[in-house]
Amino acid sequence: MARQAGLTKAGRTGSQGATSRWKLEDAKARFSEVVRHAREDGPQRVTVRGHDAVVVMSVEEFERLVPRKPKPPFVEFMEGLHLNGLDLEREPDRGRDVEL
Repeated sequence: MARQAGLTKAGRTGSQGATSRWKLEDAKARFSEVVRHAREDGPQRVTVRGHDAVVVMSVEEFERLVPRKPKPPFVEFMEGLHLNGLDLEREPDRGRDVEL
C-alpha cells in the first residue's frame, strides 16, 4: 500500500476523536471498521484520488446536523395536494336490500 503523509497501516489518517481520512479502497475493504470509528470517534472522511469525496457519520450526528421538517397540519397537507377539480362527494348511503 502506498503511504501518504500520516497514513497508518489501517489506511486512515487522523487521531482518535478527530475526523479520520480513509482511501476509498481501504474504506471498502474495512467498511465495518469505518462504521465503528464513525460511531465511536466521529465522522470519517473517504478520499478518492487524494480528494475528500464523502463522509461516513453516525445517524445521531446526521440527525443533529439535519433538522427534521415539522409535519404540516392535516388540513394544510390535504389543501397542498391541489385536488380542486376532483369530485370527492358520494351518493348518500341508503342501506342495502337484505333477504331474511
